[in-house]
Amino acid sequence: MPSPILVTNRRARRDYLVEETLEAGIALKGAEVKSLRAGRGNLAGSYAALQGEEVWLHNFHISPYACSGSYSPPPRRPRKLLLHRREIKKLIGWTTRKGYTLIPLKAYLRRGLVKIELAVARGKKTYDKRQAIKKRESDLEMARAARLGKRRVG
Repeated sequence: MPSPILVTNRRARRDYLVEETLEAGIALKGAEVKSLRAGRGNLAGSYAALQGEEVWLHNFHISPYACSGSYSPPPRRPRKLLLHRREIKKLIGWTTRKGYTLIPLKAYLRRGLVKIELAVARGKKTYDKRQAIKKRESDLEMARAARLGKRRVG
C-alpha cells in the first residue's frame, strides 16, 4: 500500500537539480500531525540546514489545528529532522560542496509517522530552466505527431 502524501513541494524539482534523496523523520508538537493529515501544511520556500550535528527544517508552514486547545506552536517554527549519524555526516559532505543545499520534496505518512523526503540539490540557472521547457515541449510535439500518425495509418 503506498504511503499517503500529505504535502508536496511542487517548485522544488523545477528550481533545483536533485542529486540524491533520503527519508527523514520530523519532530512535531501537539496537534501538528492532525493538521498535516487535514492537508494544512505548505513546503513552499522551506529548506533544511545543518546546525552542528543536527538537521533543522526551516519555513515549513503547518497551520494551527482548529480543534486543538489554547496552545498551538508557531506555524513556521524550525523543526528538527531525525536522521542517523552516518546520514548526517553524508549530508555534511554534500553541503560543504559549493552550490548544494537541502530541500524537502514532500511530507508523507509511513506506518503512522510523518516522514520528510529530503533532497540534496543544486539550484538551476535560468538557461537550465529554459532548456527543460524546450525539451518538454519537443517531447509533447513528438508524442502528438506519433498519435496523429497512428490515426492516419489505421
